[in-house]
Amino acid sequence: MMHSSMFPESPSLWALDSATRWTFNGPAKVMGILNVTPDSFSDGGRWVATSAAVEHALDLARQGADIIDVGGESTRPGSLPVDPEEQLRRILPVLQELQGRLQIPVSVDTSSSLVARETLAAGATIVNDVTGMSGDPAMVGVCAESGCGVIVMHMQGTPQTMQLAPRYDDVVREVTSHLQQRVRELGTQGIPAERIVVDPGIGFGKTPDHNLQILSNIAALRSIGRPVLIGHSRKRFLQKVLGRPVEEATAGTIGVAIAVAQQGAGLIRVHDVQAVKDALTAWDTVRSAAFTGASGG
Repeated sequence: MMHSSMFPESPSLWALDSATRWTFNGPAKVMGILNVTPDSFSDGGRWVATSAAVEHALDLARQGADIIDVGGESTRPGSLPVDPEEQLRRILPVLQELQGRLQIPVSVDTSSSLVARETLAAGATIVNDVTGMSGDPAMVGVCAESGCGVIVMHMQGTPQTMQLAPRYDDVVREVTSHLQQRVRELGTQGIPAERIVVDPGIGFGKTPDHNLQILSNIAALRSIGRPVLIGHSRKRFLQKVLGRPVEEATAGTIGVAIAVAQQGAGLIRVHDVQAVKDALTAWDTVRSAAFTGASGG
């Protein structure tokens, strides 16, 4: 586990008692994306060098990130699995360099139990698994034993197949039901609900219309009783919404972040941390002022 000095002083985001627990207060928190991969869909290759990755992590923290999510394997549509040893070769030097320099929690984006075990030992405190902790039979045991926080995502198919022809009768109901069932199952396997955040997997086995249905129904996901993470940053469905290339989607990413925060999403995973953080802060400030004004007559 990461030393206690690596956690924020405020317990409003991440509290430690007898176990690691997610607790959220105030507006949505922001998770900054750090892809140490050569082939991620929007920033592949930019942070492959350890020194560049470390500086970017520190910069994301300065921009206001509440958590840094480090990934050594692209999960873009059509991507192929990356060997766990290669993931570790990419991630571990970054975690080692960040020890003592980062005052916010670090999450590792992986579905490999080996990567989870080694990165938790190196200072990470959260495992973000796009398979919902079902891709590697040993993953649940590793996370249960470590006491780490976990992010459980929904995905239809695999990164190789997920966008070929995704189908649902009722995408919101089916995704919510799946995540609710996973929370229950993990609870019986040593990972209590208070250590779990759920993620509907925007773009993971969903059409643009599926994504929009989910994003406009955050209340259904919140009914699970766990904080909801939304990872929509620079996703391809924004091309349909905006009518322009995904490379020009920063404003669209901000707009969706505000929309889901207003519905109660607890954690928003993005590339453009400062822009989203500032927008959320401004929105929450205006909202709070309006509420105070109304209350005070």
